[in-house]
Amino acid sequence: MKTIRNIAIIAHVDHGKTTLVDALLRQTHTHLNKQQSGEDLIMDSNELERERGITIFSKNASVMYNDTKINIIDTPGHADFGGEVERVLNMADGVLLLVDSKDGPKPQTRFVLKQALKMGLKIIVVINKIDKPDARSEWVIGQTFDLFVELGANEESAFFPVIYASGKDGLAGLEPDITKMTDISPIFDIIMKEIPESKGNPTKPFQFLATSMIADTYKGRTATGKIYNGVVTNGQEMVHINRQGHQKLARVTGLYVFEGLERKEVQEAVAGDIVAISGVLDVNIGETFADRDNPIALPVLAIEEPTVKMTFRVNSSPFAGNEGEFKTAQHIRARLNKELETDLALKMEEDGRGGWIVSGRGELHLAILIERLRREGYEFEVSRPQAVVKIVDGVKMTPFEKVFIEVPDDSAGTVIQKMGIRHGQLVNMYTDGGITYMEFEIATKELVGFKNEFLTDTKGLGIMNNIFDDFKPDTIEVHQRQFGSLVAHESGETRLYGLVNVQDRGQLFVGPGQQVYKGQVVGKNSRQEDISVNVCKEKKLSNMRSKGDGPTDHFNTPYTMSLEEALEYIDDSELVEITPKSIRVRKAVLDEKEFKKQQALNRSLS
Repeated sequence: MKTIRNIAIIAHVDHGKTTLVDALLRQTHTHLNKQQSGEDLIMDSNELERERGITIFSKNASVMYNDTKINIIDTPGHADFGGEVERVLNMADGVLLLVDSKDGPKPQTRFVLKQALKMGLKIIVVINKIDKPDARSEWVIGQTFDLFVELGANEESAFFPVIYASGKDGLAGLEPDITKMTDISPIFDIIMKEIPESKGNPTKPFQFLATSMIADTYKGRTATGKIYNGVVTNGQEMVHINRQGHQKLARVTGLYVFEGLERKEVQEAVAGDIVAISGVLDVNIGETFADRDNPIALPVLAIEEPTVKMTFRVNSSPFAGNEGEFKTAQHIRARLNKELETDLALKMEEDGRGGWIVSGRGELHLAILIERLRREGYEFEVSRPQAVVKIVDGVKMTPFEKVFIEVPDDSAGTVIQKMGIRHGQLVNMYTDGGITYMEFEIATKELVGFKNEFLTDTKGLGIMNNIFDDFKPDTIEVHQRQFGSLVAHESGETRLYGLVNVQDRGQLFVGPGQQVYKGQVVGKNSRQEDISVNVCKEKKLSNMRSKGDGPTDHFNTPYTMSLEEALEYIDDSELVEITPKSIRVRKAVLDEKEFKKQQALNRSLS
């Protein structure tokens, strides 16, 4: 009988997880279809993942090494997708922890390692990218050991096995000498030696835990997870136990195992394997499928709470309905509910005014959701990201984060000053090779909207990573942005003459010949207040001509904001209008006089 090993690949963003998985698949001559046999990363199959170069969704694959089936789980590295990491680690019996041979362990390394240690998984450290000319493997191993100790690893975990690799070249070895490496097989050998066989007793009653969902056009909702005990056959009756403990009889209508990157339908699967099961339409992540005659529920998956929330609403701008295919409240609500089925880290509630408050693990988590929706043809508007606040024993609590910053030495003073304005506490700081490394503790609500400003201050050379720390008492007033908006005075088509007259007031977001509406934000004011501007103004024509007539003023290229930049830009008085074709910033109240009335009313009430 073949044995099974279930391993997860965990690491910081861009340390080479997906590249290494590709090398493992190719070395074992795993069958790839035509679309997967090119130069692109095999596991980054989602369009957004290819564009951004990060893993957003965990994925399953398997390879055969000798007589052993190795199930490989590729996990996201960004802390905003920690809900994915926490779930899929439940399927693993061990992990490969990838660490860059130059950078060493990074913030998200800390996050994913903490989860693996908490679950008691066997950890193999892979020093990746050993082909770098400035690789410093001994220093990296020392830093990794310090991190294990800091996170409370026991003696067995702290003295971890180490292997060196170059995922890009498909090479690995027990020594950091790339010239002595021939292929990637040493990684398979160390997996066989160090990672225990998948636990599970095939003679016990059947138990399966759903850790992710797959949409299937023909079979309906299909749950992917691990068989903890027993044997399951295609067509057998079983019991579905939901999160509340209610039991319902169901039948397996489809049973699949992973071969390479494909799902293959089989008639039987045994304890220890990772499979996909269809047949239960209302199954949710974290629920159990159990034996019909002896149903025993597995522990429900607990996921950390969301930290950032946004309000989604039906688009109410004058351009509403022009660019989107799905734009009604019914469309948007149904799509958000569908997302809740597959993303356990996402929460949603009605806001009582026709909108939906959507909470996630961070700004990037919600921004990726918004980008996916707009690419699917949805049109809507969203509010400024805000920190989730909760009341514990009568005390108002807000999330805090650890922020790790790397900047050139000459930018360090500016960053410390800006973090100080936002009430960030400097915890650690040191300099190495012209780079200053800093660690701050800061409230999540103060960090919202800082990334773009940080990149500007460091001339694009700064690196900032943040991970959730804890909920702490909320005693800090939110830092107010230091700029205002240039707001369109009237609806119409922008004119070069009007734009040139306005551009000295700040940075414009629109160019000539674009349709704008009254109340749309068309630029960033260099001062703190908002200004109403007429960008549709035309030059008056006359029958007098002179030698100096004609355009003499230079028009600066307008700045086009990305989705993340637009979300960071807005304050509580503004919204971002999202359509498949456009991202616009607008005032929540389009009429300036009405907006001032509301402001005066709010001040009198407070």
